[in-house]
Parts: sequence; C-alpha cells; structure tokens
Amino acid sequence: MADAAPPTFSSGDISWVLASTALVWLMIPGVGYFYSGMARSKNALSLILCCMLSLVVVTVQWFIWGFSLTFTKTGSNPIIGNLDNAFLRGVLGDPSIGSTAIPDLVFSIFQCMFAALTPALAIGSAAERGRLLPMVIFMFVWSTLVYDFIAYWTWNASGGWSAKLGAIDFAGGTPVHISSGFASLAYALVLGKRQGHGSVTHAHDFKPHNMSNVILGTAFLWFGWFGFNGGSALAGNLRAAMACVVTNLAASVGGITWMLLDYRLERKFTALGFCSGAVAGLVAITPGSGYVGPGPSVAIGFLGAVACNFACHLKNVFNYDDALDVFAVHGVGGFVGSLLTGIFAEAYIANLDGTTVIPGGWMNRNWIQLAYQLADASAGAAWSFFVTLIILLVMDRIPGLSLRVTPEVELQGLDAAEIGELAYYHVDKVVTVDPTTGQSKVVSERVREVHEHANAHGEIDSEKIIAQSPQQLNNV
Repeated sequence: MADAAPPTFSSGDISWVLASTALVWLMIPGVGYFYSGMARSKNALSLILCCMLSLVVVTVQWFIWGFSLTFTKTGSNPIIGNLDNAFLRGVLGDPSIGSTAIPDLVFSIFQCMFAALTPALAIGSAAERGRLLPMVIFMFVWSTLVYDFIAYWTWNASGGWSAKLGAIDFAGGTPVHISSGFASLAYALVLGKRQGHGSVTHAHDFKPHNMSNVILGTAFLWFGWFGFNGGSALAGNLRAAMACVVTNLAASVGGITWMLLDYRLERKFTALGFCSGAVAGLVAITPGSGYVGPGPSVAIGFLGAVACNFACHLKNVFNYDDALDVFAVHGVGGFVGSLLTGIFAEAYIANLDGTTVIPGGWMNRNWIQLAYQLADASAGAAWSFFVTLIILLVMDRIPGLSLRVTPEVELQGLDAAEIGELAYYHVDKVVTVDPTTGQSKVVSERVREVHEHANAHGEIDSEKIIAQSPQQLNNV
C-alpha cells in the first residue's frame, strides 16, 4: 500500500502568517516604548527591558510546554491540554489545529508571539516599584497557569469549553487583553501605590516624561496589529483583508473619540489622548475583527474608547495605582469588545474565508451569542484575576522573591538600582572657537546622569562653567 501523500499548503498563506508573526513581534518593544514614555525617566529603561524579557521567557515556556498545553490536538479536558507536544515534539508539517491552510510549525511560532505579548501588557501596572527577578519568574508561572488555560478554553476547538459552547474570539480579546488587564489589576493591588502617588503636591511627578516614546510605541503597536488581527485569519484571503480594514478603522475612531473626550475637559487635543484612544480602539476590535464589517467597527472603536476613557477614573474612585492604565484599556476594552462582538458579528463576514460558518450575533438575530460572549469574558476575567492574585501572594512570601523594591530603590529609580544603566545621559562639552582661524577645540567633556527632582522630570542639575580667558567667551 502506498504511503499517504503529504499535505500541501499554499506558500502565500504561509508567507502571510510568517510576516504577521514578525508584525506581532514588533508589538512587544512597542509596548515597552509606550510604557516607557508614560513612566518617569528614572524607570524608562526598565520597562523596555521587562517587555523584551517577556519575549524571551515566554518563548522558552512555549517551547517547553506552553504550546502543548494550549494547542494539543489530543486534548479532551475542557480546562487545559496535555503534554503530548511538549518541547515541540511532533510539531512540524501536519495541518495545524488552527487552520488546515498552514502547518503546525508556522502556527506554533505565530501563536508564540501572542503568548509573549500578553505578560508584557500585564506588568505595566507594576511599573516603577516592581522588582525585576520576581517579575521574570512571574511571567513564566503566569503564562502557564493563566494564559495557557484561557487560550485553551477560547481557541482549542477540540477540547476548550468556551470554544465548544459557541463563544467567538478572533484574535485574543479574552486570552490576551482581558487576561492581561485583570492580571494587572491584581498586580497593582498586591504591590500597593507608588510613593507620593495620589498626593496633590506630587501630582506633576507622575505625568509621562517622554511623549515621543508614547507615540513611537503607539505606532509600533498599530503597525503590528495588522498582523495581530489580520494574521489571525491564518491565510492570505478576503477575511484577513477585512480584519485589517476594521482594525485600522476602529483605531482611528478610537483615537478621535478619546481626543474629543479630553478636549471636553482640558480644551487641548492631547497626544496622550490620541494614543490611548487608538490603543483602546485596537483592543476593542480584536475579538470581533474577523466577524464584523466596517460599519460596526466604527461603533466598536467609539464605544471602546468611551468605556476605556471612563474606566481610567476607576483607580481614583477605588484608590488603587494602576500605573499605566492597563486594566482600564486592556481589561475593560477587551471585555467591552467581546460583548460587542456578540452583538455585531455577522455570518457572512466570518465566511469570507470560504470555510468558517457561524450563526452570527444579534445582527443575524442570534440572541444567545451575547450570553456566550459574557460567559467567556467573565470566566477569563475571574480566572486571570484570582489566579494572578494567588501567584503573587505566594511569591511575595518566598524569601528572595518579595515583589516590591525598597523605598530607597524606588526613590533612586529602577534603571539605576535594578539594571545599573540609564535611559538618558547628558554630555557636557565646553568648546572654544579661535576668532582668527575659526577652529574649534573641546576643552572639557563630562558625561553626567540625568537626575529627576521632586518637582520636575528629566531636569539636569545646573552647573556653572566659568570662562578662563576672554577668548573662551565664544563657547558653543
């Protein structure tokens, strides 16, 4: 008997998913720059580094057992998969569990980027006061006990209870955004508030120190989100194109909406408002990006931005310190987006790939879909919050793994204390110019650290340089 012919795949589909993998990879440093710009300058480098550490830690975890626990094909447990594919055993050229259009290996590396991005989002609430070593260990443990479980429920059609129930999530509303948002809330509650946070006299101290980094991070995120949502079609087809269209539209509407909401109060079109709104729109459209058309995506972008904008005030009402509003944007935005997917999902959009058949949402009079979405989102939020809380409380009681830095280290900044390097240095140069020849000469040069004062960000200590001769009055 002749051996069965090996499966054939479209090189175009594989190329699109691999390109999308690179786009999602770019989102991880994008998160780092976004967070870095919103923090104080003495902690700027630590946030970029932590995001990159999430990439390497979760990549190793994904290789060891993360992929197997999440996307095993032989799982029958409704809660979590098994270790049949641990260390990527048997993960090569067979049709993947996500789509028969691409092989296992391509699907594995694509999904690895989603897994690596999620803890990078969650740690934002620990900014400026969370120790680095426990945070790295937390990333590994959290990916195993939280992300892998929720992603299995949502995306593993062979075993996950949510997928079998009928809940739909195209690109990670629950596994990525709801899980990271509610984990960040738990992290913020366990760590407590930053020194001086909430004080009227120190209100200026906690404003973003570098809006250029925030805008750069937003650009990286927006650019990468085309692979995040469009790549989740797992093929280069019309459904992927529609996902890209609605992603861009929702982000645009979200950015405009948040800017106008801020203008209502401050009478200024803030760059931070634009960036926050764009990300809120991107988060909200994520679960429905492969199920809704352009019209509904406008409503999702608008409603997502409004919900996230008002959610940012919850930290003042309940007196917790979510340093970078991760819960407000990702937790609330993901939850709202999941519910709106149940309302606006349409069967014909899902079938643009020629294979996916769903009953749709309220747009197709499938009223029960909203209940499925609510069940999936609520379960993901509760699991992420309470399991994260348990992980952090246990870790904090293990000698050497205390989660929070000392008050002295917090005052010094995590860049200098935990990393030993700074994001910014200042170079003092005294240059003299010969008035007859025009030739310049450096007479002194000194590299100094940028110091932060109690009432300002990124200011440099003043220092007088006294000219030693009349010719040195031409200093540059």
